This record gives sequence, structure tokens and C-alpha cells, in this order.
Amino acid sequence: MSDETPPGYQVLARKYRPETFADLVGQDAMVRTLKNAFAADRIAQAFIMTGIRGTGKTTTARIIAKGMNCIGPDGTSGPTTDPCGVCEHCTSISEGRHVDVLEMDAASRTGVGDIREIIESVHYRAASARYKIYIIDEVHMLSTSAFNALLKTLEEPPEHVKFIFATTEIRKVPVTVLSRCQRFDLRRIEPEVMIGLLQRIAKAEGAQISEEALALITRAAEGSARDATSLLDQSISQGTGETSADQVRAMLGLADRGRIMDLFDMILKGDAAGALAELSAQYADGADPLAVLRDLAEVTHWVSVVKITPETADDPTVSPDERARGIALAETLPMRVLTRLWQMLLKALDEVAQAPNAMMAAEMALIRLTHVADLPAPEELVRKLQSSPPSAPSGGGNGGGGSGGGRTASSPSQTTGAQAVSNAQARISNQGGTGHGPATALAAAPQEVLARYPSFEHVLELVRANRDVKLLVEIEGCLRLAAYQPGRIEFTPTNNAPPDLAQRLGQRLQSWTGNRWAVILVNGCDAPTVAERRDAAELELKARAAEHPLVKSVLEAFPGAEITAIRSPESLAAEAETEALPEVEDEWDPFEES
Repeated sequence: MSDETPPGYQVLARKYRPETFADLVGQDAMVRTLKNAFAADRIAQAFIMTGIRGTGKTTTARIIAKGMNCIGPDGTSGPTTDPCGVCEHCTSISEGRHVDVLEMDAASRTGVGDIREIIESVHYRAASARYKIYIIDEVHMLSTSAFNALLKTLEEPPEHVKFIFATTEIRKVPVTVLSRCQRFDLRRIEPEVMIGLLQRIAKAEGAQISEEALALITRAAEGSARDATSLLDQSISQGTGETSADQVRAMLGLADRGRIMDLFDMILKGDAAGALAELSAQYADGADPLAVLRDLAEVTHWVSVVKITPETADDPTVSPDERARGIALAETLPMRVLTRLWQMLLKALDEVAQAPNAMMAAEMALIRLTHVADLPAPEELVRKLQSSPPSAPSGGGNGGGGSGGGRTASSPSQTTGAQAVSNAQARISNQGGTGHGPATALAAAPQEVLARYPSFEHVLELVRANRDVKLLVEIEGCLRLAAYQPGRIEFTPTNNAPPDLAQRLGQRLQSWTGNRWAVILVNGCDAPTVAERRDAAELELKARAAEHPLVKSVLEAFPGAEITAIRSPESLAAEAETEALPEVEDEWDPFEES
């Protein structure tokens, strides 16, 4: 009976970690540069590897360390890009126990004290290897003082010392450090290369996994070899026999891609009930609502890209059925619909992520998407506005000089017309249009638009309709109107007027009407403001009321009293008529005999 303990299980990401440059996948440019540098004996004093997680930054650092210290099977070889893997230095570096190759995780050791240990130890020669090598992972996590302490040693290190840095956040590394290092950008691994890597590992493990399942893993890994290998490891453990795409999809919490396309079609058709039923079915099958919306956003992006560059449809991670449906959608859907869907899905993703109940938030997002799908296009809405423009307000004074005349009341139809323009503009804006909104279209006929505002009172009604209370108060209280014509306003500001009143009024009017307005400051106009005219009428009415004998006697009896409001018989009668219950003809009498 053997006394040997069977080796423990080793995860695939570690078991198949590259040991030589030949094992690295998807990094041909970096490998070629390093091989040339080693062959010419031009090895840099410091390297920095950058790229997304799982592309091989730390692995490359260890391979470089092995190549610089490898002595070959016979113990006589020099630095090489093809380390033997069997000498004492290669084996000990692979196992992470070489005394002269020191690895430090900057995520947990960020202070200047940790760097000071390195600075003090660089003066001592390597104990057994050719070079003393310091590998610092996630180097961007070092503090500013730690970086500053390292600079001098990094610029003039002893000949026997080499530094190798790895980082996922190259922008956070100071330029002073980058300038002292030879930089290598490790690329995301292309889908074709990744699928080939996974196929080789699965074959070596004697595992069976479908092509569609490998495509799902590759898409989920997003270019990271370590993530892809870990997901493959998890997929192989799903059960006996061939691992199917459905098993991988359930493992990843993804919805069936074909069902996502079905849901996408329901949204475009405005079928809210069908979309909610499909979402519920996918949720019951284990799909995460957030993942479903993320898949919808991914489909929207992919169809948009295919519409611009059709050759991108040949992605190996896309199934033939999905490719055919995507191409058909790209040929039929306008870009404005796709961009509107994209914007709304981005907003929905934030809402679902923050909502206490993700499923409810996802359902509300689908309802919103299906209802927006059948809204008219911006240009169609503009045509409707132009064919049946809101009725222009009638009456209301000459607007010139601001002198004389009280405030002109507008009819409900006038306010509704101004509000319709504002609501139409806001609606188009919310639809994520292409920028050809009412403001642009209406500008083509400025006389027609400006004719809707024949007097300054119509401008005031437009401000009220758009509910800009601050601007309305400032116009009524700080603007002495000198001259008015549609599209041009001249006024003298009061002493307490905001300095930017003319600029903001011009900007608002241009935004609401789609036409440029000239708002000009002039001197010398002493016409009363709207508020002063209103107050003057009220003061005159109060003065007349105070002369009434009954009111006069009350004021004399109560010296501190004052008139706060005046209500005429006409206004009282109108209020009574409004509040009165309607008369009902032939009212049923419960006591009437049948």
C-alpha cells in the first residue's frame, strides 16, 4: 500500500497558467518585443504591465523573472525568453518560493515603510540568482509618498536589480514612474483565440462542452483568460456528459439569447403584456432581471453597430440564428429608435440596480419601453404641429411703451396652445431624438411662429405656460417695457433687476419658440412695470372703498385696521354659482308612492 498522499485538486486557472512566452495567448506583440530585447541583451531595468484583469500581467512578470535567472538544465545558460522550467531557479520561481524574486501586493502594502524595506534591500546582491527581482502587483495602489520614495532607486538601480510592475489602472501611476519603465499593454484576448484556448483545456481535461456553451463563456469573460478558465472549470462541474449552453446560461444567470431577441421584438411592437409575461417566465427560469435588461442593452448596441458596420455580425460568439435576426433588425430599425432604446435602457439599469425590488423596477422599465415604442417620430410630431398650430392668443393691448391698459386675461385655449408647444418640445427631448426637434423645424418659418405673440401679454402667457415662476416674477416686477414687436423686446430695467435678465429672457424665448429673440436694454423708459400697474389698480380700488361711509366709520373706530382684500358683488356671484350644486330634473322622491 502506498504512503503517498494524492495531490489535491488544482483549479484550471492555476493548472494551465502559462509557464513560457509560447504559452501566452493573444499577446504576440509583447512577446515579440521581449524576445528581441533579450536577444540583443537590452533588458530594461524596470517593466510595467498594464491591462484588464486576467490577461496575464503577473504571469508575464514571473516568466520574465524566470527568463532572466534561468541557467538551463546544464546550469550554463544565460538570460532567455524560453526558460527551461527545470532548473532550480525556474522551479522555485514557478512555485513562488525563490529568495531573490520578491513579490509584493501593493493593494495591502501601500505605505512608504513597505517601499523603504525594498530600498534598503536593493544594495545587497542576489543570494543565488543572477538578478534580484521585485514584482509589485497593483502598483497603482501605492501612496504618493511611497512612489516618491521609490523614484531615485527606480531611476538608478544597481545592476543586479530589476523591477516588474503590474497594474489595471495605468492612469493612476505617476508619470515620473512611467517614464522610468518599459511599458507593455496586454490586450483583451480576441473571441476566436479565447474559444481555441478553452477547447484545448477542455480536451486536456477530457471534458465535453458544446460550442454554444464555449461562446457564452467567452462572451461573459470579456477578454479575460483567467475569468474564462474559471468559468470553464465551473461549467465542467455542472454534471456528467456534455455541458450544454442551457447549463452554462443557468450557471451565469443569463436568459436564453433567443428569448432576449423575442423580448426585444415585443418591446418594438409595443406589446407590454407580452413583454411582462416573457420577463416573468425568464425570471421563473432563474434569470436575473438586471441581467435581462443588460442583455437587452447589449442587443441594442450590437444591432446599432451592425447597422453601421455590417461585417461585425460575423462575431464567433453569436449564433447563426441570432446573427440572422440581428441583421434583419439592423436593416429595418431607424437609428433614432435604437439610440432612444439605448438611452432608456441605461437609465433603467441604474433604476433596477438601486431599487429595493429589482423585478418590479424591471417591469416598470419594460412598460415604459413598450409605450415609448409606438410614440410618433420627432419629425412626424413636428409635421402635426405645423399642420395644426396652436391658436394664437387674441386681443391684449398694443404692448408698446407699457403705458396704459390693464392686464389682459387670456382664454383657456390660449394657455393650452402655448403649453402644447412646450409639452411637444419636452416630449421629443425625452424620446432621445436626433436633435431635429420643433425648435429646428419651426425656425424655418419664423414669421408664422412669431405671429402667435402679437403683444407683450402673449409673452407673459408663454412664460406662465412653461411655469418659469422666477422669470415671470422678475419680468413683472423689474421690466419697464419701452417697445415691443414679435421677436423684439426693448426695456429699461428697474434698480433691483437681475443683471442677466435680458440674456435669460432671450434664451428662454428662443428655447420655447425655436426662434431667436432680440431682447435689448434701453435707457429713459419710466413706464410702470406689470406689478406696478397691478398694484396701482388695487390701491385705487382700496382708496375708493375706504371712502365708503360704512368702511370709513369702521376704520375710524379701529385705527389699526386696514383693507386686505376687496370682493365685488360680481365675484361673489361667480363664486356662488361655481360652488352651487347642479339642479337635477325629475329627482326621485323616496316617499313617492309607486
